[in-house]
Amino acid sequence: MPKTRNGYNAATKTALAHQRIDDHEKLCRIMQKQTQDQINQMCAQIKRLESRMMWASGVIITSLIGVIIALLKLNLS
Repeated sequence: MPKTRNGYNAATKTALAHQRIDDHEKLCRIMQKQTQDQINQMCAQIKRLESRMMWASGVIITSLIGVIIALLKLNLS
């Protein structure tokens, strides 16, 4: 078999290149799954925050309506 400068023949170089590509693709799949998991966790956190904000907004609006009604009753008396 003919060897190149660094001691590897063409078939060995090709096999090494394919192995490196396969390893890289595996690593990318792992990283993509981790990223997707983090995105899903963030979506769940955002939904919880949205529901808390909606609840707090309702409490504030209801309280302000109560204050306005109390002030109107004072002014009408």
